[in-house]
Amino acid sequence: MRGRDTWVLLATIVGSSLAFIDATVVALALPEIQQTFHASAGDVAWIVELYTLVLGSLMLLGGALADRYGRKRAFVGGVALFALGSIGCAFSWSIASMLVARVAQAIGGMLYAPASLAILGNHFSGDARARAIASWSAFSSLTSTLGPVMGGVLIDTLGWRSVFWINVPLCAIVIAAALRHVSESRDERAPRNLDWFGALLATLGLGGMTYALILASSAGWNDGGVRGAAIGGVVSFAAFVVYERRTRNPLLPPGLFASKTFSLVNLSTLLLYGATGTLFYELPFAMIQAHGYNALQTAFAMLPVPIGVITLSRFAPRLVKRAGVSNVLTAGPLVVALGFALLALLEPQHSYWIAFFPGVLAIGIGMGITVAPLTNTAIGAAGPQHVGIASGVNTAVARIAALLAIAALTVLLAAIYDRAMPATPVVLAQRDRLGGARFDDPVLQQESQRAFEEGFRGVAAACALLALLAACARPPSPEPEPRPRDRSSSELSA
Repeated sequence: MRGRDTWVLLATIVGSSLAFIDATVVALALPEIQQTFHASAGDVAWIVELYTLVLGSLMLLGGALADRYGRKRAFVGGVALFALGSIGCAFSWSIASMLVARVAQAIGGMLYAPASLAILGNHFSGDARARAIASWSAFSSLTSTLGPVMGGVLIDTLGWRSVFWINVPLCAIVIAAALRHVSESRDERAPRNLDWFGALLATLGLGGMTYALILASSAGWNDGGVRGAAIGGVVSFAAFVVYERRTRNPLLPPGLFASKTFSLVNLSTLLLYGATGTLFYELPFAMIQAHGYNALQTAFAMLPVPIGVITLSRFAPRLVKRAGVSNVLTAGPLVVALGFALLALLEPQHSYWIAFFPGVLAIGIGMGITVAPLTNTAIGAAGPQHVGIASGVNTAVARIAALLAIAALTVLLAAIYDRAMPATPVVLAQRDRLGGARFDDPVLQQESQRAFEEGFRGVAAACALLALLAACARPPSPEPEPRPRDRSSSELSA
């Protein structure tokens, strides 16, 4: 690999890592943020959910912007905006002010995340692209491993505000490398008129459904606001599907899903990332609030997942050549399902090495087998002319999966918690805080921790089912990849 190729990989790897680092570090900080602002479980859920909502619902728009106006331009601008949003989070004085800064982060992310993969897809092709994406997956996980560990140290020593500063030096490195070494690329045939109305419908649809799921965990499904948001979300999303089929310049070209491989790979992405996204959200709550771990211990406890991706992603292209992409994309999610099943057997008296480590390790191994082939197959099935929108779709599906799964499974956790706790006025007064509830009665406090543990086991079992269904979404052999139109891209991959 030549020097310029290495710098392109570095920029895209560190850029892609920003989103993962942010998700895991913020999850580690949520219990302390909840205590600082005396917030409910629903309030702190929005710190993750609003970010993911804006990021996921606008990701398609981000991919379209990158294709039309330049992938390098979208990448650099998005990273800069993400850095500003991170600084805003560090200075937030309330949940509301933090949510505003999180929206800025998300808008930056919706620009740089699809552009990152699109830059790789344009710069490399064929086997070189498969190796590049494998390296991207492995080293993205390596940089993402350092973030949570550093975040755990910062949370325990300097408080939760300091974790947002992690993003700032990383953003500076990415911007400098991209400006110097990444070539500009775009789809010259793409129409200049963007589908703003389609983006609005997608955002309203996802926003309504997510708001209903989060509010239902505290207000219940009989609440008028919950029902109204759910109905509005479903109607908006249905209108998005109909509108995209009729508009001249759709945000999501219907022909993209004519590829059976592309459709099945994105279905597998939806199910698998829904499960793993929920893990990184709920596991810190279970370990910190129910088992007494601190933030740094929790960060180390989750390391088997990124280490598994680091170790195995580099071997994934060779594994695909030997076993076939369909077999690999079946075996990987099956191992992930096994990991979640082990977590569902969690018992409070067990140590970390018995209760958590085997399950988290299996999830890391399964994701290490799966991530690189899943991403490469999704981009390859769409063809080089749609590399931006294809990477946008795949990234959006991953983010939306986590968004919906966290919201839905938090409802499940709340239902299990409610069933296990007595319906006394003292308990009902803190019902929406779940594992963050604090009672003067030590017996009641212990009951609350056990109830939360039971809820987490139920969530883990549901995630095992999602991963199992992902294994069933077996894609056929990949379709032949069209010859790249951009000669410079093929020359760079030689």
